[in-house]
Amino acid sequence: MENFVKALVLPNEVEAHLMDQALTDQGIPHRIRSYHDSAYDGLYQAQKGWGQIEAPAAYKDEIRAIYEELTAS
Repeated sequence: MENFVKALVLPNEVEAHLMDQALTDQGIPHRIRSYHDSAYDGLYQAQKGWGQIEAPAAYKDEIRAIYEELTAS
C-alpha cells in the first residue's frame, strides 16, 4: 500500500464531507482525519483547522484542484 501524505487542511466539517464525496466519486484513494481531540475539547481545531485529507502523494495536486473548484462556486 502506498504511503499517504497530508494533501490538504480543511477548515470545517462541511467541506470535509463535500471533499470526501467528490474524491470518492472520482475514485481517488484518501482518508479524512479530524484534529478533534476530546481530551482538549477541540483546541487544536481552533488553531490548525478542522482536519486534513491524506492521500498518496501522486494525487496531491489533483485533490487541491478539486478543492479549489468546490470552494470557488
